[in-house]
Amino acid sequence: MPYQKNKDFHKLLEKVNRCFENNLPFSIYRKPLESQVIGVFQSNDELNSTTNFEEKGFVFAPFDLKDNATLIHADEVVEVPFIMEDVSDNHEVSTTDLGKDHHLELVKKGINEINTGALKKVVLSRKIVVKLSRSSEEIFNTLLKRYPNAFCYLFFHPKIGVWCGATPETLVRIKDEVLHTMSLAATLPIQENSVPNWGSKEIDEQKMVSEYVKEKLINNLIELDMGKAESVRAGNLWHLKSDIKGKLPATTSIKNIINSLHPTPAVCGIPSLQAKDFILKNEDYQRTFYTGFLGELNLKKEREANLFVNLRCMEISNGNASIFVGGGIISASNPESEWSETQNKSKTMLNII
Repeated sequence: MPYQKNKDFHKLLEKVNRCFENNLPFSIYRKPLESQVIGVFQSNDELNSTTNFEEKGFVFAPFDLKDNATLIHADEVVEVPFIMEDVSDNHEVSTTDLGKDHHLELVKKGINEINTGALKKVVLSRKIVVKLSRSSEEIFNTLLKRYPNAFCYLFFHPKIGVWCGATPETLVRIKDEVLHTMSLAATLPIQENSVPNWGSKEIDEQKMVSEYVKEKLINNLIELDMGKAESVRAGNLWHLKSDIKGKLPATTSIKNIINSLHPTPAVCGIPSLQAKDFILKNEDYQRTFYTGFLGELNLKKEREANLFVNLRCMEISNGNASIFVGGGIISASNPESEWSETQNKSKTMLNII
């Protein structure tokens, strides 16, 4: 029986249920391509934050870091095996054109801003609200099965709410003074039995992001190695990704690295400050924790971090799920194509609900 196969995992979900009932913060998650689900549990309902990233726990940070990064104190850490079970194929979900005109106008506005020379790239997004028919625990279980190469998580704090997701993008991984990150950009829908045919728009966008990340990090690292761009699969989408690696000097703090990388060009734009300002002024909703970052902070050892960009995520509230989708806009962008890209991205989470 599936329950017996994942007995310890289901006991962990029972613990999660008790946390919901008692309003106690937690995060449960599985890192990409791993077979362990980890739970970080806090013993009280205090809303803790970190500004120096030297504490121990699970960090959940917003897009706009001036709002501070929430920290779940690691009062208890649980690790259980998760054995992959068979999962039925994704059924094709329907999407609507609700909000299309507004998003097209937003993209046009972004392109105009780029053409003035104020920006090179800006990432523009929208929110989709749908009725939920499943519990957050069921959604998390399905995410684990469907997306083994993503960071899958379920987060709860009574003063923030419930979030979950399956993100393909690493913000930064630091261990033994070695830093790993990535440059992720460009999107194409997957067509079975075929390789992605990247156009100049996607190739230029990924190259732009890679160069920007390199420029941001080069003064913080002793050496920097930039991998070549490769096609990677995330759910029903292809992306272009370059792995980046470097050695972290003792004088460079985790906070310095986070401030250099967040928000990444893949979720904000280039230059980041100007792009962020444009987003905050022109998107018709508050991103809060969408395109923020989350993950382990100094959990096993000081100066260690395993942080991911909060993409392919949803906020669960009052029987609804808010899903967030966006795309990178450059001068060569086409508004209709950008709308289609957000429609394709929305299916990742809509398939789960």
